[in-house]
Amino acid sequence: MSEIILACDNNVCLKKDECERKRLYDSGAKPYKTFNGKPHKGCGKFIQISE
Repeated sequence: MSEIILACDNNVCLKKDECERKRLYDSGAKPYKTFNGKPHKGCGKFIQISE
């Protein structure tokens, strides 16, 4: 059974451009959460974008 990925709206996270969660948020996915990524590090909940 596959889990639904929770989207993320954090615009300052170091990994935001590579993260599936941010891509989902940008495409309008709900529900979403602001994970704790910072400009100098990711949040630890990072999911690599699948091509």
